Amino acid sequence: MERSHRRPRRHQKSNRSFFSYLESVIVELRQLEYLVAVAEEANFTRAAERVHISQSGISAQIRELERQLGATLFDRSGRTATLTVAGEAALPHARAALAAAERVRQAVDQVTGLLRGRLVVGMVTACTVEPLFEALAAFHRAHPGIDIELFEDNSDRLVDRVRDGSADLALVAAAGAAPTGLDSATIVSEPIVALAPPGHPLAGRRRARLADVCRHPIVSLPPGTGIRAVLDQACAAEGLPPDIALQASAPDAVVDLARRGLGLAILSASMATSYPDLDAVTIGDVRIPAVLALVWGSSDGPALAELVRHARKSFGLADG
Repeated sequence: MERSHRRPRRHQKSNRSFFSYLESVIVELRQLEYLVAVAEEANFTRAAERVHISQSGISAQIRELERQLGATLFDRSGRTATLTVAGEAALPHARAALAAAERVRQAVDQVTGLLRGRLVVGMVTACTVEPLFEALAAFHRAHPGIDIELFEDNSDRLVDRVRDGSADLALVAAAGAAPTGLDSATIVSEPIVALAPPGHPLAGRRRARLADVCRHPIVSLPPGTGIRAVLDQACAAEGLPPDIALQASAPDAVVDLARRGLGLAILSASMATSYPDLDAVTIGDVRIPAVLALVWGSSDGPALAELVRHARKSFGLADG
């Protein structure tokens, strides 16, 4: 019983010694920070304002540092605080010590940022892209302490959320190229096609002009999606008013409506391969590609950087 009582005392003493040492290190770093501030401002009052401490407080800390070093660091006889020879010698080492302490903090942040936290990930509505799910699963296995929130929305709103910081990363569709002003990785860039059901005037044709397509009712994805943006931009450039008879948020729904004779379905070339019962008609004069891309904000957090790395790997993209 006696031994069980003594061990905690030694442990508590060890803890007190460690925390005392840690406190002393923090105090010394603050003193070095004050030394640099006074040297750069050449004035105790301005330096105190810069480091958010009273003028008497910074003066006392500098005096204590001088006592510990056994040398006067500042000449206080004039209107400005000027470094003494000893102060000049100490200043570069003080700056180096503060820089080293900042590197320690950054290194710890890199580790703790991958131990806990939260990432918000968006994906364009009704676009099931398995590599994204694989990336999320691999990231979760490697960093289970980080919560992942996944949500769906149209591409315009997804981009807005990444821009304002309420989402970290999103899989979006766009017209022509990935949105500007964000970090991005293009996954797919391909043309749009018209899917014609059996019996439609364009059925059996391999190619058609946009004007030919616009002569018929169209079933399309809604505004805010990349494929719809390509269609709208191409029609506007040619001065053609598309006859959007119906729209649906999911490609399967768009195709099902077309199968029932309600219009031509407009999808991307890769999507069209999933519906072999409809004829995929290339719209030859539409040069704007439909783009699927990952976009993310400028945050340099380690968790986001690691998720982007997993996503690049899952999509078979080179490291950026």
